[in-house]
Amino acid sequence: MSAGSRSEWSQLSRIAPSVEAALIALGKAASDKDMEPALLELVSLRASQINNCAFCVQYHLNAIRQWRLAVPREKIDLISVWKEVDIYSERERAALQWTEIITSLRENSVTDRDYAAALEHFSEKELLLLTAAIGAVNVWNRIGVAFRFSPPIPKPDVES
Repeated sequence: MSAGSRSEWSQLSRIAPSVEAALIALGKAASDKDMEPALLELVSLRASQINNCAFCVQYHLNAIRQWRLAVPREKIDLISVWKEVDIYSERERAALQWTEIITSLRENSVTDRDYAAALEHFSEKELLLLTAAIGAVNVWNRIGVAFRFSPPIPKPDVES
């Protein structure tokens, strides 16, 4: 465990295997063939930033980089200020906007206008899948923050 950690992600399967299994199942269900993996990782990264989950931010950065999802580096670098730049597609912008609305329900409610705007870029099925993915990462974020999971920082490659 790193300094400040209360528990580690790797212990979740031992401590509460049913919780881990349910979250993995929800994530897999949301990762339907109709949803682009890169888009789901971008929204997961953005939700994790909003929720201040260091573990999840690093996890999703690793996923984007290691799975080679063809996400341009500048989209990863600028995601926290996505509204200020024009490098995201309209679909990505709609997904990021929906992510911020769903992640910050305490400050926002989902208005009819928000819903209609999202439906301009997603089918009803896709929007439900996207919402499930955002919900799943928000649960992971809450667990990661509550237990202060250590971020999975990749070890540098050592040349021999």
